[in-house]
Amino acid sequence: MEQFTGKVWVLGDDIDTDIIIPTEYLAMKTIEDMKQYGFSPLRPELAAKIGKGDIIVAGKNFGCGSSREQAPEVVKALGIRCVIARSFARIFFRNAINNGLLLMEQPDLYDDVAEGDQITVTVNQAVHYNGKNYPIASLPDNLVEILNAGGLVKAMRKRNGLEKEEDHGTDHY
Repeated sequence: MEQFTGKVWVLGDDIDTDIIIPTEYLAMKTIEDMKQYGFSPLRPELAAKIGKGDIIVAGKNFGCGSSREQAPEVVKALGIRCVIARSFARIFFRNAINNGLLLMEQPDLYDDVAEGDQITVTVNQAVHYNGKNYPIASLPDNLVEILNAGGLVKAMRKRNGLEKEEDHGTDHY
């Protein structure tokens, strides 16, 4: 089982795609250009503070709103290793998986964790925080394959022999 530790950023309920990346920045040429505006309506300073490998812990209905694919792409581009929330908007969940961003549902962690704390995630098993284990559901094998490949397009290219393992680097979830 893959395991990783990261710094926590806590966000609330109903973090919609307009908060994740506001509409006015969607005309920018690349996700790299957009990422500095991530979460700006809620916390303008947040994008600059997030580090590679950090983890977002949020309340319910994370990713609600429009179905724009740029939202999970911006979260991933900021360096977020995974998002753990009480629940996700269904289309955001699938867009995130398709773009290689690991999401996990966990109903209790949000009430206990504090921003800036470190948590350890054992993928498909549990989140470990302050000596307590918070169980998480296992993702189906087909979704793990997509995440391990770095996204749906890369997974399908690999499955169809169009991309070798080393072609996509180490962009695992």
